[in-house]
Amino acid sequence: MEDSKIPKDSRDWVVGLAAFLNENAEVEALRVDASHRKFVVATLGEVDLQRLEARLTETLRLIEKSSIGSGPVGVGFESQEDGAFELKKPTCLTAPILWRWRELEILESEEEESGEEWRLLAVLAGACAVLGLSGWALSSVASVPAWIPILFFVGAMFAGGWDALVDVREGLPKGELDIHFLMLAVALGASLIGAYAEGALLLFLFSFSGALEHFALYRTRREINSLFDAAPKVALLRLKDGGEKEVPVGSVVVGDVVVVRPGGQFPVDAEVVSGKSAADESNLTGEANPVPKLKGDTVFSGTINLWGAVEARTLRPVGESALQKVIRLIREAQHLKAPSQRFTDQFGTRYTVGILGLTALMFFVWWLGFGIHPFLNTENSFSAFYRAMTLLVVASPCALVLSIPSAILAAIAWGARHGILFRGGAAIEKLAEVDLVALDKTGTLTTGEMEVDSVESFPAGREDEAIQLAYSLEAHGSHPIGRAIKKYAKQLGLKVEAVEEFKAMSGQGVQGRLDDTLCVLGRRELLESGPLADWIKDVPEPEQHFVENWMLKGDLIARILLKDQIRTESKPILARLKQMGIRTVMLTGDRRGAAESVGEVIGIDVVRSGLSPEDKVSAIRGYANEGYKVAMVGDGVNDAPCLAAAYVSVAMGARGSDAALEQSEVVLMEDRIDNFMAATDLSNRARRIIRQNLSIALGTVVLMATAAIFGWIPLSIGVFAHEGSTVVVCLNSLRLLFAKGPAKAMIS
Repeated sequence: MEDSKIPKDSRDWVVGLAAFLNENAEVEALRVDASHRKFVVATLGEVDLQRLEARLTETLRLIEKSSIGSGPVGVGFESQEDGAFELKKPTCLTAPILWRWRELEILESEEEESGEEWRLLAVLAGACAVLGLSGWALSSVASVPAWIPILFFVGAMFAGGWDALVDVREGLPKGELDIHFLMLAVALGASLIGAYAEGALLLFLFSFSGALEHFALYRTRREINSLFDAAPKVALLRLKDGGEKEVPVGSVVVGDVVVVRPGGQFPVDAEVVSGKSAADESNLTGEANPVPKLKGDTVFSGTINLWGAVEARTLRPVGESALQKVIRLIREAQHLKAPSQRFTDQFGTRYTVGILGLTALMFFVWWLGFGIHPFLNTENSFSAFYRAMTLLVVASPCALVLSIPSAILAAIAWGARHGILFRGGAAIEKLAEVDLVALDKTGTLTTGEMEVDSVESFPAGREDEAIQLAYSLEAHGSHPIGRAIKKYAKQLGLKVEAVEEFKAMSGQGVQGRLDDTLCVLGRRELLESGPLADWIKDVPEPEQHFVENWMLKGDLIARILLKDQIRTESKPILARLKQMGIRTVMLTGDRRGAAESVGEVIGIDVVRSGLSPEDKVSAIRGYANEGYKVAMVGDGVNDAPCLAAAYVSVAMGARGSDAALEQSEVVLMEDRIDNFMAATDLSNRARRIIRQNLSIALGTVVLMATAAIFGWIPLSIGVFAHEGSTVVVCLNSLRLLFAKGPAKAMIS
């Protein structure tokens, strides 16, 4: 349908959801009831619903903030009588027969939800405490009728159990029994045997620990959402007549020129076309040092222009900017569960039913088996029902259920704040298991920003022609060598010539035709296996710290020599990995001499050079077959096959790389190798805290359950132990938020 037929009041929704449809290949159609926030998708085959829900939630967030552009829809649109509408991708007539329609659960703003809930629970816990203390004080006054303190205790239980009651009312019709049901059952049971004070105490501590739990989640999500809040809302456009106009950032399209003054945010990912400045990219990378921005450099949405006015040409729509891709990644990570978290998720309705069954069984065992009075406490023994209520409290898995997700969320939040992004909890746990790290050389162990040192032509005097040909072939590439050639050519004021039949030769170079003549730019091996094999033998290889590329066209042969700088921080990082018992291997396509010179300087264990992408994948699989759990650290674009083959895939310096964000489980936004060490330290800390939490939770359940079975503890002690362990687990997980940053991780 034509875009003009879309109602104006629905256009933002349609444009935004059309973008969602186009970005998710597994989704064929989308039915939308915007007024009731109901969304149903048609899919083909198996899909990850959690991931789709997270992506749709983020799309809606952008729509509501007017952060999605107003470009063409590009999909079919059908309006319904009730105001709903349907979007469909172009497809054949028979395809809809195979569609499977699924309703998506839209996740509300978790930060706001947690913030409101912990405050409400705190108020209810406070009211419960006041009423409970009043009842306890009145119960000690002889002149006060007995029913008055009971009334206060009942009021305290209503306040402390209100949130649990709401959850139980929602879950019971679905057949769901959870921890909230157990707590209410214990409070009711305590009231039936006259233990009103214990019931009030239980629900006070339950609501208080619930408030602390939601406060911990609120703090964690606030750390994450501090990045989201950096998303710019408006942009200043340079008009064709030379004027300026402020517009919503969502209306900026590729090719528009934006003006950014000192102190302002770069509204989109763009290339500087005039002016010079420096950018604060800490919200993306965690690195506070200013990054110089000159003509031809890329600036990223949400980063801050520090001192110079610049104009920049938009490279991609705002919804595809580096910042929005990072936001989507973090949103998805919060809902992708770790293996151990999936294990604790099993403690749901079945566990609750099991505990209720065990409690009922033990009641009859104490009563009929051991002759303990069913409901009457004596000076020497608690009643069977009292013991059952105590067992029910201490066996509830509150702390166990919280032990893992609280730590995972805190780790994700810390990483996001420091430029380390995890694709879910599994990546956090897996990184701590790695015992071999394979690293790409260029851009990982070296800076990756190579510079052209010199150009030699054969015959001499045609150096500018050679570099212009190389510039034309590399004009659209993103490899470090190509970037260096483009930068050098721009400095010389050279222009790009049109290349036809362009082709990239995997691991060897590139080729194309200019003026019907074949041009090739690549490694020395291309000459050694062709008609120039005898001639190239007489040309000495450059010194080890140089990388050479050869340019061939007709009667022109030229050599371009480039240099790359070794990362000075690599050596202590590799030494520390070795101390941790982790083996290090360099996998590179560079020639042996250059690779070994780098390996010798930084102290890497094994250097494997001259590898094609297929050779790198084979190397990683070989180490895996030997029993190693391999982490591959690369640039996320050229190393995509290796990253896919590794046990854990880690991409470095991937601010603008779609391949890195989609392929890698861990993304280091700042291209610094010490961030990998920080990620490894974070993974180890998170795993230690998870183990501590599980030990605290399980230990408390086992110890207190044993004591309850033998009748050694009163209900009040069981309540303190149960709720206390929940509080300790939450606070223990929060420690991850206050760990040292990457720069300090090396010193600790």
